[in-house]
Amino acid sequence: MSLFLLRRVIGLVVTLAVASGIVFALMTVLPGDPAELMLGTDARADTLQALRHEMGLDRPLLAQYIGWVFGMMQGDFGVSHTYHVPVANLIVERLPLSLPLAFLSLGMALLLGIPGGVLAASQEGRFLDHYIRFKTQVLLALPNFWLAMLLVFVFAILWHGLPAGGFPGWGGGFAAVRALILPTVALALPQAALLARVMRQAVLETLEDTYVVAARARGLSRTAVLIRHALPNAFIPVLSIIGLQFSFLLAGTIIIENVFYLPGLGRLMLQAVNQRDLPVVTGIAMVLIASVITVSFVVDGLTRLMDPRLRGRP
Repeated sequence: MSLFLLRRVIGLVVTLAVASGIVFALMTVLPGDPAELMLGTDARADTLQALRHEMGLDRPLLAQYIGWVFGMMQGDFGVSHTYHVPVANLIVERLPLSLPLAFLSLGMALLLGIPGGVLAASQEGRFLDHYIRFKTQVLLALPNFWLAMLLVFVFAILWHGLPAGGFPGWGGGFAAVRALILPTVALALPQAALLARVMRQAVLETLEDTYVVAARARGLSRTAVLIRHALPNAFIPVLSIIGLQFSFLLAGTIIIENVFYLPGLGRLMLQAVNQRDLPVVTGIAMVLIASVITVSFVVDGLTRLMDPRLRGRP
């Protein structure tokens, strides 16, 4: 187990290093001068040169990359060209909205997807199975931004029951919860559909295993076999899908937050892209990448703990 953890930690560090190199390379090849963006096109040449020197843009690329990486390790992501404040401060301000939104969406996807998949598997070939599969196929075909606009039209414009956008802050109490209902549903439903289909297939495959057939031969009912034997083992491959879903949900917040005008990391990143605020873009990208890699690391560890076949492997 210790060798497994060591290998996973090394893989995590290497993945972060490669990702940081790709992000930095993309940042350097983009057209435009950050100093000119900050001072404007009418700035004097000596003023531009002084600002480039202050920002370290006149140093070799390798020195810039090393300084950037060591700065991030200390929590320094640079200074925003647009807001003229540390990028870390902007991330800290917006993260308390984006992370809860992703976790709420993941929780809703689990609550809907896993029971839906199990129910479909228990009714294989019957009307309920076909109905659930049809509904999940429709949800998978819908882009989440289109689903978000449809939810706004029905529940905010026609029904007037939920807000169409905006966020009053966590101090707003129930109003804050109401503001996140539609974004959470828009993010969760497609992932719940995917989870239901994966769970259904995993349960059906597990029901065909030898030990499950032997349990049925001992007189256990299909429901008892499903609950006691099939579900625990079917959940192991589904756990890996859950880790990937968290990545999709974090990426999906970029679109959903802009649809609902939520002041989270996703909206900040899109604004930074439009304003060519590269320190903000790269800072948010590295935070999202680190979050995804960390979740994948945790999911791999949980999968190994749950699957006895993997515990003895190095």
